Amino acid sequence: MVSDNTSGTPEVDLSQLSKNESIKDASHYLRGTILEGLADTSTGALAADDTQLTKFHGIYQQDDRDVRSARRKAKQEPAYSFMIRVRVPGGVCTPQQWLDMDRLATTYGNDTLKLTTRQAFQLHGVIKSELKKTIQEINAGLMDTIAACGDVNRNVMCNPNPYQSEVHAEALKLAQDISDHLTPRTRAYHEIWLTDEAGEKVQVTEDPAEVEPIYGKHYLPRKFKIVVAVPPSNDVDIYANDLGYIAILGDDGKIVGYNVTVGGGMGMNHGNEATYPRLAEVLGFCTPEQAVDVAEKVVTVQRDYGDRKERKHARLKYTIDDHGLDWFRDQVEERLGYKLGAERPFTFDSNGDRYGWVEDANGNSHLGLFIQNGRVRDVEGQPTLTGLREIAKIHTGDFRLSANQNLVIANVTPEQKPKIEALLEQYHLKDTYETSGLRRSSMACVALPTCGLSLAESERYLPDLITELEEVIDEAGLRQDDIVIRMTGCPNGCARPYIAEIALVGRAPRKYNLYLGGGFHGQRLSKLYKVSVKSDEIVATLRPILLSYAQERTEGERFGDFVIRKGIVAETHEGRDFHKDFKDEPASV
Repeated sequence: MVSDNTSGTPEVDLSQLSKNESIKDASHYLRGTILEGLADTSTGALAADDTQLTKFHGIYQQDDRDVRSARRKAKQEPAYSFMIRVRVPGGVCTPQQWLDMDRLATTYGNDTLKLTTRQAFQLHGVIKSELKKTIQEINAGLMDTIAACGDVNRNVMCNPNPYQSEVHAEALKLAQDISDHLTPRTRAYHEIWLTDEAGEKVQVTEDPAEVEPIYGKHYLPRKFKIVVAVPPSNDVDIYANDLGYIAILGDDGKIVGYNVTVGGGMGMNHGNEATYPRLAEVLGFCTPEQAVDVAEKVVTVQRDYGDRKERKHARLKYTIDDHGLDWFRDQVEERLGYKLGAERPFTFDSNGDRYGWVEDANGNSHLGLFIQNGRVRDVEGQPTLTGLREIAKIHTGDFRLSANQNLVIANVTPEQKPKIEALLEQYHLKDTYETSGLRRSSMACVALPTCGLSLAESERYLPDLITELEEVIDEAGLRQDDIVIRMTGCPNGCARPYIAEIALVGRAPRKYNLYLGGGFHGQRLSKLYKVSVKSDEIVATLRPILLSYAQERTEGERFGDFVIRKGIVAETHEGRDFHKDFKDEPASV
């Protein structure tokens, strides 16, 4: 247990802890020397310690790895730029905020807008000299980047659910309330980013007290992720998150409370079996009035007991596995001062998005658009960025970012619908979802060229791989079957691959570990099927399995269930079993 200056526990020698703990300790509540680094025009980078602190401000320093070698030979520093992540609690933004993000992407970024797997926006390619201006303009649009990254609670996700408007409104409010409550209170963000060149502070609402009442001086041991799900849809992948709320509806169709889940997480490391993905478990039930309090207490238990010595062992999933779920519940309930209720019944049936038009009980319509890997851009024959810009100019409803990197144009009035349909035709936006079920159910992380952790391609490669796989699924008659396929460039699992029915995780350039058997609605872990599959061998490896599935599946059987029934991989629910039962020779089909 490590002191956070709020729990009253003994201080621990920082030399015993991971380097990040020393960086946080010396940062003066996340300030570091970021301001001095921004003023240094001799380099496009920030100091190494400051690049850890800027994550708490929603910023990652990156460089273009496509040109890294050439620049090194030319004795030039790497082509540094910054990724800025913009929080959108619950994924809902106004048309004006969409237009603001579009303008920033084309003015300061790389002419693309990224929709993330956490219902947030990302801007890529922002250079250091324009960082402050970009963040000020984000805040002027009533959005922010604080706590979009770092050892804090990240963007809180919520089921978009536009066709259940009353339920969604309540779930969205919970997501926003939790986000507000767990936002860091440090004034560093305002001092560094929201100050003009003359030193005058931009008018913002801020807490004048220089304390972190929830996080303490050292914040959390690692990142923390929270979601709110509304059954029967598990599109937020609740089992992959540290803390989750499953809405329980009463007979009147209104939310009576939430099943609380804890301990999910995707990241692991190749070759280190002490690291593994883990599915969240139900901790108990809380009322709507208790939900924010429960979030705070879960966070503070992780703050005090999470591993600060080994960051690879620092997520909540390991804290729970080390101490047990019953112990964790006792700790939370002691801080709450009351007991959680018993789990209530619920059912999930999918973790994907709805595409096309859906009409709600109020007569409004909602359009689900497939955005391949969340990258909004103009390409030949499909000017998606421009098309959505034109829709945003006339739209009077809202936009909803999904946890699968897709977009819902929500609350379209009957009068507006024909106008928006005309723009969909003009800019070929319907083409985005009139494609195979495999493609509609795909997701990839950014990976190369900007992610410094990536071992292989992901976002740039998965679309081409699916094109090749579509020949197989057409042969098998599976064109419209939804099969969840996900790809990441490294084992950190940003696209949540370890609960996908088919997952490819980068191991080296053009080599991937192939996992199979995850649950269609995110309820089961996938299992390693083959190590280091070369990119030009993936289709041949999957082809016999897909053909066998088409011929031998039972009525309504999902692909992930099929590969388990056939013994191709072992059924796995426990994270500590993730590395067990791997067969060096894949099972024959």
